[in-house]
Amino acid sequence: METFSFQAIAHVESPYKEKFGTPRQPGLVATTLGHIHLREDLNPDALEGLAEYSHAWLVFVFHANDSFKTGKPFVKTKVHPPRLEGRAVGVFSSRSPHRPNPIGLSLVKIEKIEGRRLTVSGLDLIDGTPILDIKPHLPSIEAPQGAFEGWSAQVAAPRFQVAWSPSARADLLRLTPHASDDARADIATAIESILKLDPRPVAYRGTDENPDPYMSRYGFRFEGWNVVFEMKDGVSARTAEITVIEPWRS
Repeated sequence: METFSFQAIAHVESPYKEKFGTPRQPGLVATTLGHIHLREDLNPDALEGLAEYSHAWLVFVFHANDSFKTGKPFVKTKVHPPRLEGRAVGVFSSRSPHRPNPIGLSLVKIEKIEGRRLTVSGLDLIDGTPILDIKPHLPSIEAPQGAFEGWSAQVAAPRFQVAWSPSARADLLRLTPHASDDARADIATAIESILKLDPRPVAYRGTDENPDPYMSRYGFRFEGWNVVFEMKDGVSARTAEITVIEPWRS
C-alpha cells in the first residue's frame, strides 16, 4: 500500500473555532470572511495572478477529526450525512469529513490578496485548518454541460426561523463597540445563516413528537464569542432564538 507525506503550505484564520456551528459546505454563509496565511518560507509570488480569478479551490486536511488525532485507521465505508436524517450512503457519495484520507476540497470567493495573506469569503473551515494546495476555479471547464446532482439535490433544506432576544441584540452592540453598522449587520447575518442551517447533530434534532430529546439550549463559538440559542416552537416552523452573546471562556 502506497503512502505519501505532505507539508501544509498555509493555515486558515477563521471565525469558526470548533466543528459545531461551522457551515457544512462552502458558500452557505457568504458574509463570513477568513484568511489563508502562506507559511513564511513560501515567497508571496506564489499567489501572483490568483487575484484575477473570482474563486479558488482549497485542498485541506480535516485535522480536527478524532481518527486523525488518535491515529486510528479509518474503517467505515458508509456514513450518515446530517441532511439525510439518519439514512446512510457510501462515503464516496458524500462530503463527509470521515474519509479513508482526511482530505477536503472547499470552493471560496477571493476577496483580496496582500502579501502572503489571501482573504476569502464563504468559508466553511475551522480556525487552524492546514491547507495543502490552492488552485484557481475555472468555471469554463468545471461546470460541464449536462452535469447533475444525486441524493443531495433531493433533500429539503431545514425550515428554521431565527429570532433575537432584546438582550442578545444588546450583547452584540456591547461586544462590537467600534464596528460600523454594516460590519455589525454582516456579523448578525452570519450568525442567523448558521442557525438557519441547523448546526445540531442529527441525534439532537428529534422528531415531531419529541423535538428536543436531549436539550433545547445550545451554544457555538463564533469569532471570540459564545452564541447561545434556544429551540422554540414557532407559528409555521421551529424557531432558534438567540438569547445570549458572551465572550468565549475556555
